[in-house]
Amino acid sequence: MSKPPAQKAPAKRRKPTRPTPKPKVARPLKGGPKIDPSKVELVQRPGPKDKGDGAGGEYWDVMVEGTRAGEVFVNVIDEAPLGEHASMQIFLNGPDQGKGVGRAAYLKAAGASSHDPLYLHMRKSNHASRLAAEAAGFREAALPGIAQLILKRTKGSD
Repeated sequence: MSKPPAQKAPAKRRKPTRPTPKPKVARPLKGGPKIDPSKVELVQRPGPKDKGDGAGGEYWDVMVEGTRAGEVFVNVIDEAPLGEHASMQIFLNGPDQGKGVGRAAYLKAAGASSHDPLYLHMRKSNHASRLAAEAAGFREAALPGIAQLILKRTKGSD
């Protein structure tokens, strides 16, 4: 007659070496209530160094109800794979981000620019700028082997 298999004693629960993670506190969304796009104005002026000051360059201050909220500028650059092209950039002050100011500024600057087509170069992780640009009529220009996201807008595509 053989012996029945030996039964192991239940394992003791170990005390965790690290505390359990705390739940993340939801932060309020950046920006707050959206701004009426009609309150966003562009004021054209000469651009500072490397911001629309070169040949074919354009520069605008972004104004919201008389207060400067940022800047938009276009530089004509010569970079692979596009070659020579007009590249638009926008910079908004922190308190004016997340309020729809960028959407209105992209749309108004693209309409006011003398360049056709216009390109945007941005990080693929910059979702807020991408959404604002797409709302202004920019579309992805799928180019192989490019690390950055490149968006393109032609006149009449708004």
